[in-house]
Amino acid sequence: MSLSYEKLSPSAIDEAISGVPGWSLDGPALVRDFAFESYKDGLVFGSAVGYIADALNHHPDLHIGYKKVRVAMVTHDAGGGLTSYDFELARRINRLLG
Repeated sequence: MSLSYEKLSPSAIDEAISGVPGWSLDGPALVRDFAFESYKDGLVFGSAVGYIADALNHHPDLHIGYKKVRVAMVTHDAGGGLTSYDFELARRINRLLG
């Protein structure tokens, strides 16, 4: 898939979401909740997500809580819609956990 900031159609989103296990839609955002054994593990994961996001130049919202992290993303350059960048970042984040 080539990366583009072009907003995806609803059917393209349905197709793309099947390639990112664990992710779902919450309104316009692509989201996933992660659970960890400790706060520190979640914090380390959040830092790793930040590193990956910065390398892709596509930055999600991270909500780090006690033993949990929520990652949520939309592409602001696409008017708050989802683009191929959101799904690529989701794939890269999924690879962090094997």
